[in-house]
Amino acid sequence: MAKKSGENLPAISADTAKEVVKRKGNNPTGIGGFGDVNTQPGDNARYLRHTMGMWDLPPIDIADAEKVEERIRWYFTYCIQDDMKPTVSGLAMALGIDRKTLNNWNRGETRGVTHLPIVKKAMAALEILWEDYMQNGKINPVSGIFLGKNHFGYTDKQEIVVEPKNPLGDADDPEAIKQKYLAEHPEDDDN
Repeated sequence: MAKKSGENLPAISADTAKEVVKRKGNNPTGIGGFGDVNTQPGDNARYLRHTMGMWDLPPIDIADAEKVEERIRWYFTYCIQDDMKPTVSGLAMALGIDRKTLNNWNRGETRGVTHLPIVKKAMAALEILWEDYMQNGKINPVSGIFLGKNHFGYTDKQEIVVEPKNPLGDADDPEAIKQKYLAEHPEDDDN
């Protein structure tokens, strides 16, 4: 006797069945928490407390590369102590500058001789962390792609090169073709 399709399969719990029905199609937001806003009570206060911890930092002489490096190290240590992911904007705030200024330093457009090596190292550390978070599912992929493009110069583009090609080879000049034809067929020359 042939078995019916589905016989001897494990039973599906009611919760699993509800989740499958709720998903609808291939929308990735219903798969494994992808896209969920995963906040717990107290998270917003924790994030704000972390940010406010930089609000009243004493200003540093941003022209002094040693002071800049010291503040960058402080920022990473502060993130470790608060168990928070460091960010480009957070680093800029800790330094008392905006993100645009930090990016200018990173490109060597301003303070290139003095600040470029330390800022490049800090940005490289942030990029490494971003990659690790992405590879280990610690950042929503959509957010991660946004961060990669906006902070680390990643692009999402496809280049298409259009080259006109003639399968018969390069086309001759029409006048040259006419002269060649007339040379082979002088009887057709109307002149």
